[in-house]
Amino acid sequence: MFDEPPKPVEDGYEFTLEQDSLANAMGARLPNRSLWMIQGDVGSGKSLVSQRLVFGLLENGYKVLVVTTELTTRGWIEQMESIGYPVTESIASGRLLIFSRFGVIADAKEGVDLFDVLDSEAIEKSDVVVVDSASALMPTGLESSEQVKVLQKLRRVCSESRSLLLTIDPTEMDEKLLHKMRSSCEVLLDMQSGFVGGEIKRTIVVTRFLRAAGPVQSSVGWRVEPYMGFIVDITAVS
Repeated sequence: MFDEPPKPVEDGYEFTLEQDSLANAMGARLPNRSLWMIQGDVGSGKSLVSQRLVFGLLENGYKVLVVTTELTTRGWIEQMESIGYPVTESIASGRLLIFSRFGVIADAKEGVDLFDVLDSEAIEKSDVVVVDSASALMPTGLESSEQVKVLQKLRRVCSESRSLLLTIDPTEMDEKLLHKMRSSCEVLLDMQSGFVGGEIKRTIVVTRFLRAAGPVQSSVGWRVEPYMGFIVDITAVS
């Protein structure tokens, strides 16, 4: 379990892949000791973007812990394989761990919230922790003071040379807590999609990207092709 020596991350996390230009359009490196959020409705592509970031991090030598609330462990691996992102070698080498609320098959664990997950020992040995979808594990009905404590707990996870990526469906979360999280995070990506000429056009709107190591485009058009992975639509980058 994560037995390789850590890779230096003081300048941030590289996520470049030869097959696409996402890193060139989006800051070159993701900031360390930071909270990253990808927000979008169901079907907006936030999980696919998080999987692209995970694969880029793995290919650049970082240790990643993925927590999925939507797929089984096997299902998540198969999804990655289907879009051209093989991860079995990363799992075998200990650079990737996958936790699912459904386990390997489909036995859901009830009563588990985000902070039960973030208490795992594996957190301490990872460079980046990805929770998809974090909004499904977020506590609800919190008072304002309790919402501040949620942010403090998230910050504690990021305090020791580690970053945390959360995918968020706004319909699953308390609006005030979501607003506080959006105001606090270093990287905020909003997913948008719409029909243009009879086709769905997907766009990453880069609402915030602090401590970038390179140029940051305000929006990045993209699509995913089977077995080819993430493709930046150069006609829709601004």
